[in-house]
Amino acid sequence: MTYCVGLLLNEGMVLLSDTRTNAGLDNIATYRKMFTFEVPGERVITIVTAGSLSVTQTTIAELREAIEDADATADTSILLAPTMLKVAEIIGNTLSRVRSSIDEKLAVMRQGASASMIVAGQRKDGVMRLFLVYPEGNFIEATEDTPFLQIGEHKYGKPILDRVIRPETSLADGQKAVLLSMDSTLRSNLSVGMPLDLAVIPRNALRVTQQRRIEAGDKDFQAMSEAWSAALRDSFQKVAL
Repeated sequence: MTYCVGLLLNEGMVLLSDTRTNAGLDNIATYRKMFTFEVPGERVITIVTAGSLSVTQTTIAELREAIEDADATADTSILLAPTMLKVAEIIGNTLSRVRSSIDEKLAVMRQGASASMIVAGQRKDGVMRLFLVYPEGNFIEATEDTPFLQIGEHKYGKPILDRVIRPETSLADGQKAVLLSMDSTLRSNLSVGMPLDLAVIPRNALRVTQQRRIEAGDKDFQAMSEAWSAALRDSFQKVAL
């Protein structure tokens, strides 16, 4: 399994994903689940993925092929699409088609495959948008009322986001929140694991300005985790029955 989260803030967008892929208790591997497509100064699109690796890898590969196709159009390439809504539609259609194809191959074994994606981006003269794309290809969008989206093992990391994240939250605090959200998930679910990939896209920058891989044993991440645990224990002791 996995855990990925995206924030849509007034100052920009923050995305975080883990890299663990499980195929049984004795078959654990690391695969990147964050992918960025950029035309500097024109648009930026970052995708994080959860679910069947065969579905997500094939979907990303097909999106790249469509970009590189000499006959690419605004209906086929996410780097030519006129709006972020069209980008989400292209990604949704590709994901749905790939999932259906793989499902057909797995049907003989009475198995299935599923995947979902968070799509964040902005094009020149457009607004920042954040979408959650479902396996069937349909999608929902982050709003001021719900300025974050999650996929994968999201339940452990949701409480802090519910309490902290608002559109006016700063990018710095947004990074802190997604990292602590991931820390809660890592502590409670073995199917989510290091290293982590973090990306920050400031509003109107039209590029990823901060991209960081956080390895197991990262001192800054460990210090944040320990400080958060200490703060929770201290607050717990102060709460009266």
